[in-house]
Amino acid sequence: MRDVIIVGAGPCGISAAIELQLIQLQSLIIEKNSIVHSIYMYPTYMSFFSTPELLEIGNIPFTTPNEKPTRTEALVYYRNVAKHYKLAIQPYEAVIAINQLGDHFEVQTLNRFQETSSYEARHVVIALGYFEQPNLLNIPGESLSKVTHYFREAHPYTGMKVAIIGGSNSAVDAALELNRVGAEVTVIYRGEGISTSIKPWVRPHYESLVKKGTIRMLFQANVKQIDPRSITIQTDTETVTLENDFVLALTGFRPNRKLLEEAGVRMQPGGDKPEHNPETMETNVKGLYIAGVIASGENANEVFIETGRFHGRLIAQDIAEKLADSR
Repeated sequence: MRDVIIVGAGPCGISAAIELQLIQLQSLIIEKNSIVHSIYMYPTYMSFFSTPELLEIGNIPFTTPNEKPTRTEALVYYRNVAKHYKLAIQPYEAVIAINQLGDHFEVQTLNRFQETSSYEARHVVIALGYFEQPNLLNIPGESLSKVTHYFREAHPYTGMKVAIIGGSNSAVDAALELNRVGAEVTVIYRGEGISTSIKPWVRPHYESLVKKGTIRMLFQANVKQIDPRSITIQTDTETVTLENDFVLALTGFRPNRKLLEEAGVRMQPGGDKPEHNPETMETNVKGLYIAGVIASGENANEVFIETGRFHGRLIAQDIAEKLADSR
């Protein structure tokens, strides 16, 4: 019988494990992929929007010579924090069910060798990320091998005709990297103009390339069909077909809440935000907590590392108070 099982070894799951350790509760983190897999899935050369101190957990300084930390620096930082606290992390093992057994939980898992296991704990914290579930376009051709919802780096697209669907920072960053390696880039965006949320140190350069036509950008446009050698786009005035080699559908992601719902957690009316007490992060299922982006609603960006890293502290405080009351 463990004190706490944490599902997900991202920054928020690691932070929760540290906060629980500080109140003398040992937790086991079970992770479907590698430690901080969500950050690993970021583009290879990405820099964070945040400053390093906003990404810190466990009172360990995040040192970097850069104004904005890079993806690689974050991977090193979170690995070292987990190592410093000697956290128990079980990677490459997926949680497939959480069952309530009276005053505790049974957590069932499946590892990469297709072996099942069962663990028991008095409390469970679900700290899943969101990269496993992209926002699908649901259009013909989306399943073609030329289409991806993940952008890693630009090199494979050198000299290719690439369409980017989306207008967020991730789409703009990808467009700039692709342009640098000589790809022919078309950005397809449903908005009326370049998003106001684009990083201020990036926006002027991007606007200049769009104005010059170096990067083609179609506004108020949607992709209607993807074919092996082309894409069909509907703008506000016409339907056009463009030659195309690859499609980057950078339309965002959302957490997979199936595990929560199957465990009995209700979703708030009119949305997909899990019912929980924001002061304790406990859901409607007693003893089952959430941390990180899984606590967000339809807009996954409302919770990021900057805020989700404090969820563990709220959880630890609540568990500590309940243990004190029981004594």
